[in-house]
Amino acid sequence: MNGRRVQGFLLTGGTESVLRGTCNRTRSPLEGSILVAPSLEAGLYEAIVAARAVVCGAGGLTGHMQSICRGRGIPVLRVDQADLDDLVGEVTLYLESQSIVIGSESAAGAPDPGAGNTLLDKLGAACAVIADLQDIETINACGPNAQQVDTFFIREEFLCLAAGLRPLDSLDGGHAAIELYGRAVAGRLCTFVEALLPGQRLVLRLLDLRSDHAAGVTELAAVAVEPNPELGLHGARWLLGSAAYRDALHAVLRSLRERLGEEADRVHLSVPFVNDAEEFAQLREHLRLPPEVPLSAFVETPAAVHATAAICAAGASELFVGTKDLVQFYLAADRSNHLVAESYQTRHPAVMDGLRRVVESAQVSGTPVRVFSLGSDLDHYLERLPTPNGYMMCTAELQQVLLQPQF
Repeated sequence: MNGRRVQGFLLTGGTESVLRGTCNRTRSPLEGSILVAPSLEAGLYEAIVAARAVVCGAGGLTGHMQSICRGRGIPVLRVDQADLDDLVGEVTLYLESQSIVIGSESAAGAPDPGAGNTLLDKLGAACAVIADLQDIETINACGPNAQQVDTFFIREEFLCLAAGLRPLDSLDGGHAAIELYGRAVAGRLCTFVEALLPGQRLVLRLLDLRSDHAAGVTELAAVAVEPNPELGLHGARWLLGSAAYRDALHAVLRSLRERLGEEADRVHLSVPFVNDAEEFAQLREHLRLPPEVPLSAFVETPAAVHATAAICAAGASELFVGTKDLVQFYLAADRSNHLVAESYQTRHPAVMDGLRRVVESAQVSGTPVRVFSLGSDLDHYLERLPTPNGYMMCTAELQQVLLQPQF
């Protein structure tokens, strides 16, 4: 071995077991590089998606930027902050040993072939969590099995990152800026709809910029400084207080109808971070959505778990279970904090009980429900949960399921 090996912890995997590249220690995109950063945040979006892999000094398994990487199949390795300074020049990542070698090393492992299984038969109607148009194209290039994916789900803030939009600046900029923002969002959604196969649809999760994330993509608007942004003013709470966002959403819907006609009905809306039926009903009224526009809800807090039946009765067209947030709130373990990674357990009995309650309550009311799953948890969930209408997965992990040999 000609270089020093640094041991790390793999936050997200990829399709290759060994990757070589040149370290990129800047915030600018460098195609095919190994991005090295103290932590992952929204301002690094362009550098992240251009990278072949990412090495960081902090973060958990299911942070927002880690989710983008998981969806794109970009490996993320966390190492001690003290080792980051040594990562310069050519490095090699070994995913199986969760390590990185500085310099060159003669031996390179080869990826193990997948054994294949019957996951596809058990998966149900799958939902792909995407960050941009490339993810739709990736899934729909998986051959006949791509037809099993009937839904693509995207967060509005991820769409903004990919398009270079600054939502809070636009919403604070008056009527003209709000209209431009709405049309820009609709324009991106139109390109997504055009890439869908027959029978597929797109679900837009309405804007959910936490204050710490908003600060990274905002230049002009004032952003509150909150001691705990995860538990702060975001999701349905923020949406209820913003008339400007309501106007922007109507601009999105108008533009979609103008450009797509009836095909605009393939774009559905979902409420983020809703706690109970009253909040859901208030938000629908606040947004002034026509009765024919379906509105689904995200279940990602313990309160929403216990309010599932009432949220369905309040008119939620569908439920999406946001397991990543639900785990951290059930177990009081920040999903972005590697110091409590051992406490963040996606299969904890309390979490499994909550997931079961949501699925069973939704089934009683006849409301479709989908559960998000990491690839490593899918077998466990399939065996232990009542069968939901389908599962949500990040693009790269779902792609592996779709391409596995079936027996």
